[in-house]
Amino acid sequence: MSEAVLERPPDSQDPIAQVAPEELDLLTPKQLAWRRFKRHRLALVSGGVLIFMYFVAGFAEFFAPYATTYRNVTAINAPPMDVRFFEHDGTFHFRPFVYGYDLHINEETWAREYSENPEKLYPLRFFARGDPYELWNLFDGNLHLFIAEDETGAGYIHFLGTDQLGRDVLSRVIYGGRISLSIGMLGIGLTLILGVFFGGFAGYLGGWVDRIVQRMIEVLQSLPTLPLWMALTAALPAHWSSLRIYFGVTIILSLFGWTALARQVRGRFLALRNEDFVIAARLIGSGQNRIIFKHMMPSFMSHTITTATLAVPGVILGETALSFLGIGIRPPIVSWGVLMEQAQNYQVISMTPWILYPGLFVVIAVMAFNVLGDGLRDAADPYNTGGL
Repeated sequence: MSEAVLERPPDSQDPIAQVAPEELDLLTPKQLAWRRFKRHRLALVSGGVLIFMYFVAGFAEFFAPYATTYRNVTAINAPPMDVRFFEHDGTFHFRPFVYGYDLHINEETWAREYSENPEKLYPLRFFARGDPYELWNLFDGNLHLFIAEDETGAGYIHFLGTDQLGRDVLSRVIYGGRISLSIGMLGIGLTLILGVFFGGFAGYLGGWVDRIVQRMIEVLQSLPTLPLWMALTAALPAHWSSLRIYFGVTIILSLFGWTALARQVRGRFLALRNEDFVIAARLIGSGQNRIIFKHMMPSFMSHTITTATLAVPGVILGETALSFLGIGIRPPIVSWGVLMEQAQNYQVISMTPWILYPGLFVVIAVMAFNVLGDGLRDAADPYNTGGL
């Protein structure tokens, strides 16, 4: 009696399994990875969210209605405004509008209390001329995505309210995203360079080079990260400019984040250095740099990029924590951590809870990077079809 062979039916949800074998052979690794990545719908959405956030942060001058230093002295600690199409009497407007504030001082608590004034009706004007700015300190402009003003030119809009100095929270969140998001990418760029450099040479050369790199990694991993970050950032000279502080914090966050990546790269190099294509390249006289960067690294670059993507949230959270404690990015540069520094007082949070909105954007960015990293990790091995 012949033995029955049980085969696992193909996964109907797997885009790789749905491809005919002859068609599968014609697909490049990048095409296979893209097919698997498209299966992860949440990762696609997260990638779109991150692209949108970086685009808005890159053109903050256009998307933000005000500059970071703009102050509305008539609306200090004012709550977020509601965008309306109907007036209080039921009159409909095709153009959205907001009502201006009326300030009242509570005689018992001496707190500022605001109410809407129906007589202060400020229509929203899109792609309108507003406060002048310099885009990336290179191009002069005054075009904004939206502003709020009436026929006389009076008006203001604060979607997310204002802080204790009357500065628009939404505008400062947009500008802060430019710093927090860019410091994450720059930090991971440095981490990627250090991790690939030390891990690659340790795995390829082995011997005393490998031993020295491994001992250095062990020492760095034994140190408490956050206290060390705090000590190094606090040691940055107080007379440094904001730009120097920005790059100083970026370098500090990167100095201790490359160790895990270096060990992963080392393991990959140890596995690849005895492969046939590496031995063939060595026999035809290729130099070490060519073998490493031309032949070995491309074979696991997708895995390296995935690891780096998953590490970006750690850099963003590190900058946010340091700036929240007052020892990271310093004003006048605005980051999400600098904005959250105002939320250290419970009384401030209870009276002006909209000050916590920058933290919401940190959560969104971190979650989006984590989900995107999961999708990239699944796509990094496109030939893995779940055991089919």
